[in-house]
Amino acid sequence: MTDVRAIVGAHFGARDGELLVGGIPVVEIADRFGTPVYIYSADVIDAKLGRLRRALPADFDVHYSVKANPSQVILRHLLRRGCGLEVASSGELHQALVAGCDPARILFAGPGKTDSELRFALDSRIGEIHAESLGEIARLASAARQIGARGRVAVRVNPGPEVEGGALRMGGKPSPFGIDEELLDSAVELIEREEGLEFGGLHFYLGSQILDHQVLVRQYRGCLETAFLLTQRTGRPIPTVDFGGGFGIPYFQHEQELDVELLGQDLGMLTASARGRAGLAETRFVVEPGRYLVGEAGVYVARVNTVKRSRGRTFVVVDGGMNHHLAASGNLGQVIRRNLPVALINKLGDPDGEKADIVGPLCTPLDTLARDLPLPQPEPGDLVGIFQSGAYARSASPLGFLSHPAPPEVWVREGECHLARRRGRLEDAVLDQMDPLL
Repeated sequence: MTDVRAIVGAHFGARDGELLVGGIPVVEIADRFGTPVYIYSADVIDAKLGRLRRALPADFDVHYSVKANPSQVILRHLLRRGCGLEVASSGELHQALVAGCDPARILFAGPGKTDSELRFALDSRIGEIHAESLGEIARLASAARQIGARGRVAVRVNPGPEVEGGALRMGGKPSPFGIDEELLDSAVELIEREEGLEFGGLHFYLGSQILDHQVLVRQYRGCLETAFLLTQRTGRPIPTVDFGGGFGIPYFQHEQELDVELLGQDLGMLTASARGRAGLAETRFVVEPGRYLVGEAGVYVARVNTVKRSRGRTFVVVDGGMNHHLAASGNLGQVIRRNLPVALINKLGDPDGEKADIVGPLCTPLDTLARDLPLPQPEPGDLVGIFQSGAYARSASPLGFLSHPAPPEVWVREGECHLARRRGRLEDAVLDQMDPLL
């Protein structure tokens, strides 16, 4: 699936060797809005969300993980399709509210929430706050007393060491994330003895970028067992079990896409069995996909400025770099650097020739977007497209590095393209600065 031709065929299309997004040639989008540019397809997001919803049991609630891509156009699009939102900062909470999300449909996670963030969440009457330490529960209780609010609190569980993870494991070991499973009873007791707090259930997040549905099923089985054992010990029903996210997409050669149909079948049997157990009959089940919904919908496009040959190596220099797409440079969690799906998207039909490195405009050797990539004959003016760029591209990149203006975002829907975020301006770099010498 990580072959560029497969991605183009599955999600986009091409005409006369040029990439299409929503039926529109990307060459035309780049000419109209300039480069570098992020382009997002509403059709791909709808297809991914529809497939996930058809696969999951009907009693699963989908909350989009805002960290994957917090662009307002994406948030509003998903809200109109019935998703809730999961946020991890006051900034993301603000963006969720501006997008028009019902506060009751917002979940707030994160290990380092400040007192002001806790007060903001409580004052906004959001649906649930995920507590990640006993100290956070105590601070939440204090904040609730101060502002006269009542908050619903779920406990994020750091499970025992037998848990499996994904490409990025986030449970089963000493961790800043979540409350250790052996402290779970104490956490629930602390919540329930506070008049301003209400126990909302359990939250899990065990890994990221998981492509094997059996790994997820085994994780979810362990989550439900943890919930059941809690009810056995305390006699309390569990209002919500939030399984978190972790649904992956293929980036590299030989990676297979997550089979959500098989996942849904197994989860249906798993949760049906769980509902027959004391304390889980009325439990609400939640998942928090982010990358899975939007990652494949995005293409990052940069234009070739220069083709340079140096001591037997070819460098294709483009007008955007790791400041816009840190993941493409291999500096966002890769242990062994591998190329994301990259192509000259105005020459998709041309045969590959020599290998080249695609590099950006930054004065650091880290600014390499692809290495040893076979390409058709590259020329100034060609367009380089990096696929699978709808998640953790703009949102996870150091946009301020070297003060290049940030790229615009373009939204493509129903055969039309619209500017969703303007291109940055030179003056943006100094707008929030003050001169203390004046």
